[in-house]
Amino acid sequence: MTVHTISLTVNGEVERVDVPSNMTLLQMLRDSLALTGTKNGCAAGECGACTVLMNGEPVNSCIVLAAECDGAEIVTVEGLAHDGQLDPVQQAIIDRGGVQCGFCTPGVLISARALLDRKSHPTEQEIREALVGNLCRCTGYVTIVEAIREAATSRRM
Repeated sequence: MTVHTISLTVNGEVERVDVPSNMTLLQMLRDSLALTGTKNGCAAGECGACTVLMNGEPVNSCIVLAAECDGAEIVTVEGLAHDGQLDPVQQAIIDRGGVQCGFCTPGVLISARALLDRKSHPTEQEIREALVGNLCRCTGYVTIVEAIREAATSRRM
């Protein structure tokens, strides 16, 4: 199997990683870089648990090959907090009780951050549309949507 040496920025840190041709971005993040916040849910791009930002856009890391990420900028859930401060979306999810089992939460947080980076004050419909690729089996979406609206109106943004 061919191995590729790639260089990419992950959560602000330049990383140089040797990856086999068939390794996914999700596998590289979890197995090579020990960033286990990104979850492996379906391994088919359907559930959104593995969502990360790639060059500012949310992607399902389970269906992106790591070799395709050479030169990319990746942000995982571990990269949302800065200087010991949670991202406003993270804090709002906690404050609103938008977590039950927590398995979907990393992907939801990344999708929400991508939305708020594009649109600072989204409507409820825009929030729901941004989360269409993130499946939650526990809480439903009411508290998650409320949390994202709270984060959008927060002065912490």
